[in-house]
Amino acid sequence: MNATSGLLAGKKGLVFGVANKRSIAWAIAQAWAEAGARLAFTYQGERVKENVEELVGTFGSDTPLYPCDVTRDEEIATLFAQVAKDFGELDMLLHSVAFAPKEALEGRYINTSREAFRIALDVSTYSLVALTRAAAPLMSHGGSIIAMTYYGAVKVVPHYNVMGVAKAALEASVRYLAYDLGPKRIRVNAISAGPVNTLAARGISGFATMLRHYEVHTPLKRNLEPAELGASGLFLASDLSTATTGQVIYVDCGYEIMGM
Repeated sequence: MNATSGLLAGKKGLVFGVANKRSIAWAIAQAWAEAGARLAFTYQGERVKENVEELVGTFGSDTPLYPCDVTRDEEIATLFAQVAKDFGELDMLLHSVAFAPKEALEGRYINTSREAFRIALDVSTYSLVALTRAAAPLMSHGGSIIAMTYYGAVKVVPHYNVMGVAKAALEASVRYLAYDLGPKRIRVNAISAGPVNTLAARGISGFATMLRHYEVHTPLKRNLEPAELGASGLFLASDLSTATTGQVIYVDCGYEIMGM
C-alpha cells in the first residue's frame, strides 16, 4: 500500500491550472487523488478543454469539470455556486494559474507594455485573491489553499520579466491571505518550483538553457521530477502541515540556497 494512501480520505479539492499531462497542477492532483481525495477540475477556454477532459476522465466519469475564466468575477461566482451544489464543502484549492503575453517574456522588462502588465497581474496574481475569497465560505471546517510560484519572484531571471513581478505580488498575497483567513483555520501557502517542462514554461525564452543550468548548479545536481511537486502539494493539503501558513516552500533541488 502507498504510504500516503488515505492521507486525504474524505477530503474534497478543486484544481485550477491543468492544461495537459505535464502540468504541475496535474502532478499535484494525482498525488491528492492517490491519497484519497475527491477532486473537481476547471479549464479556461475551449483550446485546452479536450486535453483536460481526457485526463480528468481517468479519475472516473463522475469527476466534475467546470469552465472558468479566472478574470471574470461572474464566472467565478457561477463556478463556486456549482461546487457548493456538487460538493457541499471544500478542503483544498490549488491555484496553478499564470499568464503573460508572449512578447512580455522576451527582451527587456523595461519594455513591458501597460496592457501586458495588467494582464499578467490580473491572471497570475489577482485570481488567487478572487478564488480564495470565493472558496473560503466552503471551507467551514478549515482548509488549505496552495499557489504555485517561482524563484523569479525574488531574484532576476532573464526573460521572466513581468511574470517575476506577478509572482512577487502572488507571494505577498499568500502572506496577506494567510493572515486574513488564519482565524478560520484556512491555511494559504505557495510552492516555489524549480523549472519543469510545462506548456507555460516553454513560452519563456531560453527555457532549455535554464534546465541545463539548474542541473549543473543545484546541490542535488539534477532537475526535479513532477512527482516531487505532487508530494509537496500533498503535504501542504494534508493534516501534516496544520501549523504551516503564509509560507513559500522551495521545491527546486536546493537551487534557492546557492549564491554562486
